[in-house]
Amino acid sequence: MRTTQFLGFDCVVLENSSLSLMVTRSVGPRVISLRIPGGENLFAELPDETLDCPGIGKFHFYGGHRLWHAPEEPARTYLPDDQPVEIVPAENGVKVSQQVEVQTGIEKSMHISLPDDSSKVIIRHTLTNRGLWPVECAPWAITQLRRGGIAILPQWTQDTGVLANRSLAVWPYTDIKAEHIQWGNRYIFVRAEMESGAIKLGFPNPRGWIAYWLDGTLFVKKATFEPAAIYCDFGSSSECYCDHRFMELETLAPRATIPLNGSVSHTETWEVFDNVDFSPDEASAQALVERLGLEQ
Repeated sequence: MRTTQFLGFDCVVLENSSLSLMVTRSVGPRVISLRIPGGENLFAELPDETLDCPGIGKFHFYGGHRLWHAPEEPARTYLPDDQPVEIVPAENGVKVSQQVEVQTGIEKSMHISLPDDSSKVIIRHTLTNRGLWPVECAPWAITQLRRGGIAILPQWTQDTGVLANRSLAVWPYTDIKAEHIQWGNRYIFVRAEMESGAIKLGFPNPRGWIAYWLDGTLFVKKATFEPAAIYCDFGSSSECYCDHRFMELETLAPRATIPLNGSVSHTETWEVFDNVDFSPDEASAQALVERLGLEQ
């Protein structure tokens, strides 16, 4: 494993001819950088941004990709992850494991792999219960991206006759009239150009992907949707958060009860496409989906 320093962290580098990732050894588990050859870091870099974890201290964002467990509860969700992690070689990549959270008994780990020489990344996120009793929660995979781009949120459009065919979760701080949200029937677009306030939207996502376009590069996250399962946040398997600092694309696994010494996992597949022309309208989004085969 090749190692390097980035943003003051000791990192392991995973790379092929199409992509380069940096995984922190100093804190985490985190993927702190994602680049195409010759390109900038697609991820937000947030060395000084924090959240308050009640009674514990500060959770540091740092930027990049992280693993939380849902539903969101500050005293549990925002537990700091500032301790060094274990990184060991694994199939086509590495496995990154955090020390067990003393307050919850949960151990977080990620298996991060580059399966071939393409611009594809597979991340299996795992929560293991090392506590004293079963725990109900859900793996929650969150990617913080540089501001300035456009999130593409696909909507389910199957004709169900006189019955409803979709739902949308809206967080209380979200102004649904905000100029940064562009509503469509097949796609919702969120522009990461806010100077104040915040937006968060969630939805069940049978189409299985969400994306972010920035300066000609398209970052796509895919995760399997289980229609019979129970998801947090009014059934949301995909979520998007945006404020003046960053854009977050998030996917969640179904809620599950983790037995003692048992685990639950949630897999995301990332794809990165370069030299992509895009404008935030439904025809352009649909053409992009078809050209890149995002729903194959």
